[in-house]
Amino acid sequence: MSDRYLRFVESGFGRWFSRKAGLPQPVQLLRAAAGEPRLPTLLGGSADSPLQASLRAQLAAMNLPDAPYAPKVHALVFDASGLTSVEALAELYRFFHTHVKRVASNGRILVLGLPPEQATDESVRIAQRALEGFVRSVGKELRRGITAQLLYVDPADPAAINSSLRFFLSYRSAYVSGQVVRIGPPPAAAVPATDPARPLQGKRALVTGASRGIGKSIAQVLARQGTELVALDVPAAENGLREIAHRTGGQYVALDITAADAGAQLLKHGPFDIVVHNAGITRDRTLAKMSEAEWSSVMAVNLLAPQRLTEALLQGDGLKPQAAVVCVSSISGIAGNLGQTNYAASKAGIIGLVQSLAPRLAAIGGSINAVAPGFIETEMTAKIPLGIREAGRRLNSMSQGGLPVDVAETIAWLADPASRGVNGQIVRVCGQSLLGA
Repeated sequence: MSDRYLRFVESGFGRWFSRKAGLPQPVQLLRAAAGEPRLPTLLGGSADSPLQASLRAQLAAMNLPDAPYAPKVHALVFDASGLTSVEALAELYRFFHTHVKRVASNGRILVLGLPPEQATDESVRIAQRALEGFVRSVGKELRRGITAQLLYVDPADPAAINSSLRFFLSYRSAYVSGQVVRIGPPPAAAVPATDPARPLQGKRALVTGASRGIGKSIAQVLARQGTELVALDVPAAENGLREIAHRTGGQYVALDITAADAGAQLLKHGPFDIVVHNAGITRDRTLAKMSEAEWSSVMAVNLLAPQRLTEALLQGDGLKPQAAVVCVSSISGIAGNLGQTNYAASKAGIIGLVQSLAPRLAAIGGSINAVAPGFIETEMTAKIPLGIREAGRRLNSMSQGGLPVDVAETIAWLADPASRGVNGQIVRVCGQSLLGA
């Protein structure tokens, strides 16, 4: 769907007018198709911080060496793992105060710290928790397509951040900002991919709701990264399924995921390395006017089906060791939304599902996480009334809607075998909403 305002502000007159009128000035976001960033990265933090040596080596291996004198940089990366007191937070201020204007459009801000809950010292817990407010505020200040993230890293295995560094410093994370991600040591059996460009090579992936919209983009991105795809949707969407299977060289399954035998049917097509629960429906209506059928149908598709299918796969050996399950929640499940008590409840329930099943997936060397999209340009959002649609587009740090590929790239990062240290997490793909976190 075309964003006419974004095209307008890219013109000379539009840029002048929007600046004079105090209107949002979004920039065109660079995504994976733009290739790899060409500008260097600037690394900050104490040389004796717990993560410093590993971080410096990993950035160098990614061809993003430290560049202290470059006039413009792609990213500012600050190792805050050595900050042990409130007073020490001044180092964070000084680094970004000095260098933040050097970050180019579509640049990246990345802060790494230690999980506050693991700290035994009170001052360390306080200082490390303070990083969250700092990072989320920086993300809302900079605009120009610049994103900001905080990674809490378990010092027992700092190399576990590699896939997350690659994702958050690349253009694949264009619409993810203001996020806090905890990265623990991966299961001992986890084997990272040998080719970072195709980390999912040879993995068998199931994507539900794959015939159109976000699901279709997920299927295409996973296939591009090397998966053997099984695309699933309702029988009425078989034509779209057939097309996506042909385009990706995969298979398709026309199946109602709410059917009593859906789990048994899926087991015939497994086992799977990756399962993406994307299928979902809306039946929007204010609570007083909502029928029980409208409530129940949304719960059945959006929440009960992922719960029952995951359970069937776990009990029936339908998931391979080190499997990744990724669920699609929604910003509505975090903040709520007018006329969506059924939808918001189902998407909040997905968060509960992820947090509940995380220990069970970890026990087989796997992971389960969720993405929570905000305003994404799809056929569904194109039908929203103009005023509400424009508010959805502009009330985030990017001042624009995201694209289905933004959700898909985030899911591909979570599905990467090198990301198994990320488990039980909810990552918002919302351009960092300006209202709330």
